Amino acid sequence: MQRRLKYIVLVPDGAADRPLKTLEGKTPLEVAHTPHLDSLAQRGELGRVRTIPPGFPPGSDVANLSVFGYDPRLYYTGRGPLEAASIGVELDPEDVAFRCNLVTLQVLGTEVIMEDYSAGHIPTEESAGIIRDLDRELGRDGFRFFSGVSYRHLLVWKGGRDGVRTTPPHDIVEQPISSYLPQGEGAFELLRLITSSQILLKDHPVNLRRAEEGKRPANSIWPWGQGRRPSMPPFREKYGLSGKVIAAVDLIKGIGVYAGMEVVKVPGATGWLDTDYRGKAEAGLKALEDTDLLYLHVEAPDEASHMGDVEEKIRAIERFDQEVVGTILEGLTGDFRIMVLPDHPTPISVRTHVDEPVPFLLYDSRREIPSPFDGFSEKEASKGIFIEEGHLLMDRFIGG
Repeated sequence: MQRRLKYIVLVPDGAADRPLKTLEGKTPLEVAHTPHLDSLAQRGELGRVRTIPPGFPPGSDVANLSVFGYDPRLYYTGRGPLEAASIGVELDPEDVAFRCNLVTLQVLGTEVIMEDYSAGHIPTEESAGIIRDLDRELGRDGFRFFSGVSYRHLLVWKGGRDGVRTTPPHDIVEQPISSYLPQGEGAFELLRLITSSQILLKDHPVNLRRAEEGKRPANSIWPWGQGRRPSMPPFREKYGLSGKVIAAVDLIKGIGVYAGMEVVKVPGATGWLDTDYRGKAEAGLKALEDTDLLYLHVEAPDEASHMGDVEEKIRAIERFDQEVVGTILEGLTGDFRIMVLPDHPTPISVRTHVDEPVPFLLYDSRREIPSPFDGFSEKEASKGIFIEEGHLLMDRFIGG
């Protein structure tokens, strides 16, 4: 019996960047030592793709919907409901789900500053207790808190309003928050909740212990990315393929759930710089034994970008190449196609997401092609084709 063709999508979140003076006009992707990605580029196809449609926020939610093959203009309702699906929270049609960060705010003179969008990347075992207490004390008037991973949690407003305007906290690091607090319909209720959380968290045992250890406290919640439950056709119905998802962050897993794909849990997958790259790749190889398509996402390059740490970003890209791409290539048998692309750029210079195109790589083991590309980078990809509508890249990958 002939073995079916396998499809592998590898996403180094936020790896694309802009040229940096500190790197002599090169990007982290150009500087990083990536022999496996470069080898694939030299035998495959490179190009650029716009994963963020005009007018949409340049978030991982919109971008990954595009990469999965779903047009955000048809299926995007917000980040919150995607994360709700990942952690098993059922939403009624009238419910509004928010991504709820635990953050560190700092008072500087008359201003309150967003010191850290992640509360020092608080570990899940600590944040879970905080969320549990927030839900017990503030989970009323239609609001409920649900625990996620590290600083990433969920707030559900039963019968709530989704017209309120919110801002991702990673967009305003080291900036005053006054202009970015919730605005519009429903803002009063959210502001009251934020203020109540600050009172509760000021002397929370977890924060007192973190302060003794010299760590940043989780001294406020920050709700954002709100939306109602989306309706998406199953991936198998769209493409005739079964699929599995490997990711540490609930957003990606939630897209997989709504797409009818199986989410694979990987011990040691943290969504941060210390994630188990190789463990993800090995779990991916095992997942491919009984599925057609693997979607494997690594958050680390994006986190390094938000930190503004170019050395950590280069290191994350190199580990992605060595421990993810290299492990996958070494373990694959039979015919396969690989697609590699960041979901969006996260330039070190601005420390947040932008809506610029990203480089992509397509490789088919059955037909290596003469390639003019030296390696995988933004500059090399600019020599290839350009795809304006990001959700069409999956069509090209599967049907090509």
